[in-house]
Amino acid sequence: MDAVLRSPAAQALVSRYGTKTTTAVAREVLERAREEILAGGEPEVSEESVLAEATNILAGRGLRRVVNATGVVLHTNLGRSVLSKRAVEAAVAAATSYSNLEYDLASGGRGSRYDHAVPLLAELTGAEDALVVNNCAGATLLALSAVVAEAATEAAGEPEVIVSRGQLIEIGGGFRIPEVLALSGARLREVGTTNRTRLADYERAVNENTRAVLWVHPSNFEIQGFTESVGVAKLSTLGLPVVADVGSGAFFGIGGEPRVEAVVAEGASLVTFSGDKLLGGPQAGMAVGGSYWVSAMRRHPLARALRADKLCLAALEATLTAYLKGTARKDLPTLKMLHAPAEEMKEKADRLAEKIAHAAPELAVDVASSVARSGGGTLPLYEVPSYAVRLESGSGRVEAVAEKLRSVDPPVVGRVGEGKLWLDVRTLLDGDEDAILEAVGNLVG
Repeated sequence: MDAVLRSPAAQALVSRYGTKTTTAVAREVLERAREEILAGGEPEVSEESVLAEATNILAGRGLRRVVNATGVVLHTNLGRSVLSKRAVEAAVAAATSYSNLEYDLASGGRGSRYDHAVPLLAELTGAEDALVVNNCAGATLLALSAVVAEAATEAAGEPEVIVSRGQLIEIGGGFRIPEVLALSGARLREVGTTNRTRLADYERAVNENTRAVLWVHPSNFEIQGFTESVGVAKLSTLGLPVVADVGSGAFFGIGGEPRVEAVVAEGASLVTFSGDKLLGGPQAGMAVGGSYWVSAMRRHPLARALRADKLCLAALEATLTAYLKGTARKDLPTLKMLHAPAEEMKEKADRLAEKIAHAAPELAVDVASSVARSGGGTLPLYEVPSYAVRLESGSGRVEAVAEKLRSVDPPVVGRVGEGKLWLDVRTLLDGDEDAILEAVGNLVG
C-alpha cells in the first residue's frame, strides 16, 4: 500500500482528496479484489488497476455535472429542477459581490432576509404576505409550529391538528407527515378513512384543543376508485386556521395539479410549496397566506434554523420574475421540458441517433417512442410523450454499457429496458448531445 501511495498518480489523488480519503478508497479496492479472489475469481491487481479504480470511485463521490437521459424531468437523485440562465446569473452576482441581504437601503439600517421575494410571491399568488425558507418540509413544519403556538388557548389539553387519514403521506427520504406534525408540538387527530373523508368527519373531530386543520396534497401518489375528499374551501368554513401543503408549487395548470394561487383563493391561512419542483427554481420552501400567520412564522424560533441563503433567494427572485413577465415557459428549463411538443423530441432523437450511428457503427442504434415523467414527487400518473435513442451492444450485457457511460466525464445516465439502453432526449440540455457522442466514442474506442 505504501508503495502504491508514493507513485505520482497516487500523489495526484492525495493532493485533491487528501491522504486519509485516498488511502481508505485504495484499501476498499484491494478488499474487493481479495473477496473476488477468495470467491475463485482472477481480478487484475496492480498499481495501475488499483489507482484507476480508486480514481473512478473518488470521482463519483464529488458533486459533478451529469447528463440526464432518463426522461425524468425533476429527477430527485439528479438534482431536480435546472435553473434558468437568469437565475444562475443572479446567484453568481449574489455569490461574487456584497448584497442587501439584511440591509435596508432606504433607511441605512438593518433589514430582513425574510423580505426578499415577498412582493413577487404576493403578486403571483394573491396572498397578503410570504416567507421563504430552505425547503417545503421546513416551511410546513414552521407553519404548523407557528399556528399551534399562536392559536394557544386556556384549555389544559394537548394541542391537536386535524388531518385526513388519506393525506398522511411519506415524502422523499422517508420523511412522513405525522412525524413532521409531531415536531410542531401538536397531537395528530386523524379523521376519515384512507379513501374517503367527509366534512362531517372534520366537524366531529373539532374540540377545545383543536388548533388547526392540515390539508396535504398527495403529490407523489394518487388514490383512484371509490374516493372522497374535502377541499380547502370547505375546510375554511370550520373557523380554524387551515395549513395547506400543495408540495409541487404549480403556477400553471398541468396534470390536474392544484395551482398555488387557487388554493390561496380558497381561503387557506397558509399555503406551503417547493421551489425546485414544478416552479422550476432553486431548492426552497415557501409559505404564502395571511399576514397574521406569516408574521407568526417569522417570529418563531425555528425560522432562523430554516432560513434560506442569499444564493437561493437571488435565484428564486429571478425565477419568479420570469412568471411575472410572462416568459416562464420560454425561460425555465423545467417548463420547457414538460411542455415541448413530442414532434420536436422526435426530430431531436433522430438527429442524435444519426450522429451516434456515425460515431459508433459497432452499436445497434434506433429511435423509439418513449414516456417521460415529471418526477420529483409530482404528477405520479402524468405521462409526457417523448422519444428516446436506444443503444444495444452485441458484445455484452446492456447493463455493462450503461455502467460504462456512467463512468465517463460527464457521466451519462439513461434507463435500461427491453435489453437496450434508452436515452430519452426530453431531458437533454444544451451541450448534452456532444457529451453523449464523446461518451459513446470512449465506449467503443
